[in-house]
Order: sequence, then C-alpha cells, then structure tokens
Amino acid sequence: MPRPAKKIAKEKEAQPQKKYKSYARLRGMRDVLFDEYKYWDLVTNKAVDLSRTYGFKRIETPALESLELYEKSTGESSDIVSKEMYSFVDKSGEKIALRPEGTPGLVRAYVEHGMFNLPQPVKMFLIGPFFRHDKPQSGRYRQFSQFNLEMFGEPSPVADAQIILIAYNFFKELQVPVQIQVNSIGCKDDRKSYVSKLLDFYKERGRKSKLCQDCRKRLVKNPLRLLDCKEEKCAAMLADVPQIVDSLCDDCRNHFIKVLEYLDELDIPYNLNPLLVRGLDYYNKTVFEIWPLGEDQARQASLGGGGRYDELVEQMGGRPTPACGFGLGMERTIAKVKETNIPLKNHNEDCIFIAQLGEQSRRKAFLLFEELRRSGIKVRQMFTKDSLKAQLEEANKLGAKFSLILGQKEIIDGTVLIRDMESGIQEVVDYKKIRTELEKRLANGEKREELRNENLEVRS
Repeated sequence: MPRPAKKIAKEKEAQPQKKYKSYARLRGMRDVLFDEYKYWDLVTNKAVDLSRTYGFKRIETPALESLELYEKSTGESSDIVSKEMYSFVDKSGEKIALRPEGTPGLVRAYVEHGMFNLPQPVKMFLIGPFFRHDKPQSGRYRQFSQFNLEMFGEPSPVADAQIILIAYNFFKELQVPVQIQVNSIGCKDDRKSYVSKLLDFYKERGRKSKLCQDCRKRLVKNPLRLLDCKEEKCAAMLADVPQIVDSLCDDCRNHFIKVLEYLDELDIPYNLNPLLVRGLDYYNKTVFEIWPLGEDQARQASLGGGGRYDELVEQMGGRPTPACGFGLGMERTIAKVKETNIPLKNHNEDCIFIAQLGEQSRRKAFLLFEELRRSGIKVRQMFTKDSLKAQLEEANKLGAKFSLILGQKEIIDGTVLIRDMESGIQEVVDYKKIRTELEKRLANGEKREELRNENLEVRS
C-alpha cells in the first residue's frame, strides 16, 4: 500500500538539511566585476595605444620565477624581498616566487632570448598581475595589476625623458592631473660618497637613536633607504639631510641636467625631489615617481615610478646594457579616473538589437545575428527571453539604435520589422535587404552626427 503524500512530506521536513560551506576572497584580494571593466578597458587600451605609438612591443613573462631572480636584482634587503614577496618551495624542491614587480623578469627575458642581437634599443611593455603580501589599504591589493614599459640599449638622457613623457601622457590623456617627482642617485661612486655623508649626518646630535626599528637596520644594510622612510620621527629629520645631487660626478650631473632640459622643453610639470631614491637596489642616475597633483605622501600617493638601471642586465648574466623604464599601478590609476568622472565610451553605441517571438523566429534570428555580426555590424540579443517587451526593454538599456523584430508573420512573409528606438517608428523591410538597409541607415546617422557637431563648433 503506497504511503500518503503528506506523510512523505513530513518525513522530508524532519530530515536535517545539508549545509554547504560558502567561501570568501582571501584578504587583500579582489574581484573585478562587470561594471568595473569599462574602466579597465579604458586604462588598458590607453596603455597599449601609447606604448605602440612610441614603438614599444608587447611581451608577457611568467607570474612564477626563480626566487633568486628577485633576491639578486631587487635586493635581499629591500622591503619587497624581505617582507612582501610570496615565495615557496615547489614539489621539486625549487625555490619559487610569485612576481612582485616587472623589471627583473623582463631583464631575464632580454638576456635569455639574446635580445642584445636585435637592433637597439629594444623597447617592450607588459600589462599583467603582480603579487605582494603587502598591508591591504586603499588602492593597494595583494594581487594587483601593473603597466611596465622598458627600454634596453639606450644610454642617452633622451631615453629617460621619453620614458617620463610616456608616463606623463598616460595620465594626462586619462584626465588625471599628476606631477613628476624626479631625482638622480648617480653612479656607484657617487652613492658611496653620499652614503659616507649620510652616515655622518645620523651620527650627529643623537639622530641615530631616534630612528625607527626598520631604519636602524637600513643604516647598516642600505643607508640610502633612510630617505624613503615615512615614519614621523624619521621623516622629521629629513629636512636637514644632505642632498645626493651635491655628490654627483660630472658625468651623472650632466646626464641629469639634460633630462631636466628635455622635460622643460616638453613642458612636463616636475618637482626636483632630493629625497626620492626608490626602494629597489638596481637603480642608478635618474629616478622618478608620478604623484597625483595636490597630494603629498609620496609612497601612499604614488601612482607609479621608475628610472634608469644601467648595470642590472650585466648583473643578470647579460652584456653591459644601459636600460630604463617604469611601472604604473592599474588599480590606483582606475581609482583616480573614477574621481574625475570623465564620460566613458559606450561599447553598445550604434548597436542593433535582434528580438524574436516564437521558436521558429528564434532560429531565424540566430542566423540573422551571425550574418550581421560577421559583416561587421554591432549586434546584440537576448534569445533566452520569450517576452518581446522584456527584449525591447533590454534594447533600451543598451542604447540600441534600431531593433529588428522577427515574429511568425515576418517568417511567413520573408520580412523583418525594423524599429527606430529613438522615434519608435517601425517599418517592414525585405529580409534579404535588411543588411543593406541597416548599413544605409547607420551611415546616414553618422553623417547627421558629423553635421550636428560642425554646427555646434560654429555656434561656439
């Protein structure tokens, strides 16, 4: 005898419901959601366009590299290597690191692929993810994206100036007002002379005892980084610190003067910042950072930076090769773009929406969609919906210029209903002529827009 349905339902209710664990993002990580990508597209396209305009070619390097690559280039005493880098031993016992910055991997690629045999300078750029176990804060994540641009094989100051120009134009054309902070840290001999003066400075008046814990270590391992500390008690002493530009040799001084002359000629706003040294071991001569205009906290506010690294290629096993470049943070750039509220291009501008009613019409609409797409017309659809009202509402949201409507009657008659989404006027068009009709109407719309813009210019 079958059991009553009510009894079966009660038994199901009495059974404990299985609970599944939900998962959240790791700390310092983030998801880039749908609406955010219009900013990513804008910024990425600008980076690609500028790089190619100035003759740089795109490259990609692995996110995983040998740990030694960064210890040797970035410096074991640097914050990136000693505090922030994600590193581990893999199953084969090899010491691996997730890339915390771009330049060492690009230098490795330059050497490994024998790019010194190519016509010099070799100009490359990279856009991709990087990883640092950094303290999460506004605009800073443990997985972040960066735009790196590097030039190998060019020693002249014009290379430094062009690198700075591209970085400046990147922000200017995104309508983000910035100022270039620039300095020269000279050559090895200059830095040796300057470090001696710096150590004498901190020995005077008990300054050494006032340093933070990190700076006491830097005093022994890398005194130049004392200038980069943001701790209040350390920063307070920097007003009287000796300036490194006073220790430059004639060659480094002349190089730096020529860089500044180019920047003056190009009308790039810059500030001579004697405390700017950058936090990486491989830099020499020109160093720079990009700060949002009106903000003072260098490290917290910096949108990116770079400089010259003439000895790094040789240190990584290559031939002596002068080089310079920069790295710009994509997330921080996007945050600044959002602040400007600049109008963004609508990817659906001048699109055609295809709506359908009924199973047979949907099949025909599929074919029409593919035909128009392959012909270069920007088409959109919502074939999963049956309601014509819902489909036309979606067409309105997208800002479609015209909607093509296919129903049972249109299938029988061999026609398409074309609806002007702005005026609401509908016309019946022969199915075989729909592509020609659309191209004509879109072309007429472009002409009207051009005439309207010309009239506005005349009136203004």
